[in-house]
Amino acid sequence: MSREFSRTRRVAEQMQRELAELVRDELQDPRLGMITISAVEVSRDFGHAKVYVTVLDDARAQESVAVLNHAAGFLRRGLGQRMVIRSVPQLHFHYDASVERGSRISTLIDAAIASDQVKAKDHDQ
Repeated sequence: MSREFSRTRRVAEQMQRELAELVRDELQDPRLGMITISAVEVSRDFGHAKVYVTVLDDARAQESVAVLNHAAGFLRRGLGQRMVIRSVPQLHFHYDASVERGSRISTLIDAAIASDQVKAKDHDQ
């Protein structure tokens, strides 16, 4: 059972690397923002793959995901040429908001620390 998991993980990691290169080198759509392939999850039967992307400009995130989903067939064919795998999974692109959430949480933590320092300074006086 763990062997299957490691194979799906290895395939997902290779797909992440190959997709990053394909998007960088082959997709020339001007609507596509600066994106990063943050993760790939491949189903156990290798039929589907969820590809999580982050976008530098959050305002263009949904448009970039739509462009990638539209180009999924082209990218799938490119993966088939680059990877030694029996069948290439269907690609489903999703926006990964974890970086945005992490940044927001970091800002909140910094604000809370600054507030605590001000309260401690006022209490000491």
